[in-house]
Amino acid sequence: MVRATIVQASTVYNDTPKTIEKAEKLIAEAASNGSELVVFPEGFIGGYPRGFRFGIAVGVHNEEGRDEFRKYHASAIHVPGPEVDKLAELARKNNVYLVMGAIEKDGYTLYCTALFFSSEGRFLGKHRKVMPTSLERCIWGFGDGSTIPVYDTPIGKLGAAICWENRMPLYRTALYGKGVELYCAPTADGTKEWQSSMMHIAIEGGCFVLSACQFCLRKDFPKDADHLFTDYDVQHDETIVSQGGSVIISPLGKVLAGPNFESEGLITADLDLGDIARAKLYFDVVGHYSKPDIFNLTVNEHPKKPVTFVSKAVKAEDDSESREK
Repeated sequence: MVRATIVQASTVYNDTPKTIEKAEKLIAEAASNGSELVVFPEGFIGGYPRGFRFGIAVGVHNEEGRDEFRKYHASAIHVPGPEVDKLAELARKNNVYLVMGAIEKDGYTLYCTALFFSSEGRFLGKHRKVMPTSLERCIWGFGDGSTIPVYDTPIGKLGAAICWENRMPLYRTALYGKGVELYCAPTADGTKEWQSSMMHIAIEGGCFVLSACQFCLRKDFPKDADHLFTDYDVQHDETIVSQGGSVIISPLGKVLAGPNFESEGLITADLDLGDIARAKLYFDVVGHYSKPDIFNLTVNEHPKKPVTFVSKAVKAEDDSESREK
């Protein structure tokens, strides 16, 4: 049995130190309840920029949008970096495995990233979202096959798919092929339809699905940002603009905790890892049900770099003899 907790909470926008302070309290609360795994939403550190327009339209740019991106870039973190070190220490201090959604900066390109930490306080690695959705593509870079990890830990094989990556059948298959058992789904999708996807993945993959989404009110977002909340009435600070819906589902398709569409909070469940074998008696998506004589998937795990330097080593001429003369 493994006790797991999803944190459903809002970023402190434009203030990464306070966001990490908030995470620290929530991790400690989850650990005090006996949790061994804690999962945070997509972009918790740095913020999911819901409704932000950054002044972007086809053929149009403006100074206000550029400055909004400057602030957003300033809230992102380097991986590795001091914030990663702090998160590793929080995992060690609370003796939990930690999956944290963060906005990563690599130079001046941002990535939507999931960070993994062991209960011993070790940074295990990261997954960069391979395909940002819609306008996300204007502000985030694209991950490649070099960051699609599944970590074999004492509490189970741990991996992640971020938001609508969960709709990508081949990406899911890559995780299944690596044996994922604790399938983390940090997301910004709080719709009722999202619940159907999570249920399907749990049954398809024969794995536990832990979907974490932020719960945010209008007052949680910057006042002066250029927002477009078309799906909500945003006349009041208490208006819900990200409704959560975090949920934990077993490999047998049983909802173990959540969904919560009402407030910030912790969603906790005890996971019986024996349910994985019970589920795969009938359906093992990359095992006895896979038909590899007909279907197969090739995953390119090589990192894709825009610039590669190839230097020829030149041995310096030995002029010691000439100097002696």
